Amino acid sequence: MRSRRRHPLLVPVLLCALAVLIARPTSATGASDAPGGLSAEVVRLYDEASLATQQYEAGRREADVQRGRAQRLERLLARERQDIAALHGDLGRIARAQYRSGGGLPHTAQILLADSPDELMRGQRAVWQADLAVNNAVTKSRRAEARLAADEEKAASAWQVLDRRNGELAEIKRGIEKKLEEAQWTLQGQADASVAAGACRGAVRLDQPRTRFIQPWVAPVETYELSSDFGSGGDRWASRHTGQDFAVDIGTPVRSVGAGRVVKVSCGGAFGIEVVVKHAGGYYTQYAHLAAVTVEQGERVAAGQWVGQSGTTGNSTGPHLHFEVRLTPQLGSGVDPREWLASRGVRL
Repeated sequence: MRSRRRHPLLVPVLLCALAVLIARPTSATGASDAPGGLSAEVVRLYDEASLATQQYEAGRREADVQRGRAQRLERLLARERQDIAALHGDLGRIARAQYRSGGGLPHTAQILLADSPDELMRGQRAVWQADLAVNNAVTKSRRAEARLAADEEKAASAWQVLDRRNGELAEIKRGIEKKLEEAQWTLQGQADASVAAGACRGAVRLDQPRTRFIQPWVAPVETYELSSDFGSGGDRWASRHTGQDFAVDIGTPVRSVGAGRVVKVSCGGAFGIEVVVKHAGGYYTQYAHLAAVTVEQGERVAAGQWVGQSGTTGNSTGPHLHFEVRLTPQLGSGVDPREWLASRGVRL
């Protein structure tokens, strides 16, 4: 199941030159020297990868449109070829008719063989009409052949442009995704070191999007796939699963589902790096297996505010966010997160 929330397409299709500019050189090495460090680098690369994907998908859709145009053009070309073949047939029939009717005789011979002036005029008129038909047929045939050649060249040119542009967009997308993957696992390595040492590196202050949510509750991540559900069993847990897992990549921004206060930031144990937020009404939400935190204990947060970045620290088999809703800050008082969010207008 995927969230329906997606960023809108920025442009229908960008030109190749613009797409190349977007793929400016980026390096994860030395990113920690920039404001926000490696965490900010991962977020920036996420944005670039998202934009590159949008451009590539836009190019792919344009290719589908062009493919439809090309198919229509092919049908048009087929009809034009049939018309040219028919014109050639007309020319052959006119030539044969002229031969049979004596249309090819010299003018002097036609005068000598004519029985009367009227017969001569009728013969001349027939010859004139035949010559006009031949000239018209030849002209139409030449025009159709020229149009056919131009259409074939246009179709070939359009496909070459599309293939080149989509190839460049795909290469840009692959390059950004490779840099993103390298930065993600470097970030995860730093997080694993923090967990092993049992000491958090402190909050990473990121430039969060200026989004004011109208609704008081939101999903903990924007784009996701649901994986392990609340109460499910398996070899990975001593009893039943205590939360809802969201399958997301390392470094994905994790949001507080509602307004509240951070009551716990921890970097050890089975949950790895985790954040716990207390909300009005006495409920607590937990965000676990993080790669980084962006808040400090005691800090107040708004609905949708980033509290960390997803990862795979602690007892985790792969990148994901473990999200819990509890009646107390401690493990063991959990309620079904999906039902709890649904009652607040958030359906996962």
